[in-house]
Amino acid sequence: MQRIGVLTSGGDAPGMNAAIRAVVRKGLHAGLEIFGVRRGYAGLLADDFVPLGAGSVGDIIHRGGTMLRTARSEEFKTEEGFARALEVLAARAIQGLVIIGGDGSLRGAERLYQRGILTVGVPGTIDNDIPGTDESIGFDTAVNTAVQAIDRIRDTATSHERAFVIEVMGRNAGHIALEAGLAAGAESILVPEEPLDLSEICARLKRGQQRGKLHSIIVVCEGAGEGFKLGDVLRQCTGFDTRITVLGHVQRGGSPTARDRVLASTMGAKAVDLLVEGQGGVMVGVKRGEIASMSINSALAEGSTFNHQSYRLAVILAQ
Repeated sequence: MQRIGVLTSGGDAPGMNAAIRAVVRKGLHAGLEIFGVRRGYAGLLADDFVPLGAGSVGDIIHRGGTMLRTARSEEFKTEEGFARALEVLAARAIQGLVIIGGDGSLRGAERLYQRGILTVGVPGTIDNDIPGTDESIGFDTAVNTAVQAIDRIRDTATSHERAFVIEVMGRNAGHIALEAGLAAGAESILVPEEPLDLSEICARLKRGQQRGKLHSIIVVCEGAGEGFKLGDVLRQCTGFDTRITVLGHVQRGGSPTARDRVLASTMGAKAVDLLVEGQGGVMVGVKRGEIASMSINSALAEGSTFNHQSYRLAVILAQ
């Protein structure tokens, strides 16, 4: 192994820069030549490579987003586009590739491995919806961002004696909603993994009002329902003054937490170790608090990591 590349693909996540930094500096320590691929798989097809040295990744560990930028590429999924990617990697003499991103990025890494390119995937997505790992880069930061926002909204909710519906990101996974809702003391948490009857939410709000609660917070994952529609339903069934806040992409940005920086640094360094060992088609992940590796196929085949026990606890504590 002499020359490797690193790219970020799909949605950005706080901590991706820390992972890039770790790949570069660990790679240099191992005597490797490192190239960054700008704009993910789209940049791979466009041969948009840049050499990376120790100074190239200075002063980025605390920055959100990704210095390599990111994009989605439908062309890469086609036979012609994929063939072009192989041609570029061969021309550049890239022997290994570290791919940082979500499930779509990891499937691309597996496809490249099947055609002879050593690839290591690093899970980077705020949704935390990658099977095979307990946590992905960016998740902790996104949760903390959501909790800070909910805490601020609670102040207003109390002052005006209102119910607030707060929609968080998560696509088809409710991890952000669960952890943020549990940490912020939400009355109800709506997630795809745990169907909840709207009549029960209305009943909870009314019970809270009867015992003197001045406000209510309902956290909904975007994959479980639209915040504005839920707000309309709650107004109709309770008569409460209900307001809606959609946090949106604010959850993706910002300086990563210490936890995400350490996780990204450790995962990035492990990815380089695996390439040096000649391994490919594998993903770095966290299992029971330890950094581990597994085949991408087996990782993606695992079931959801949603914590149903924590959800049940949130329901009990919100009574």
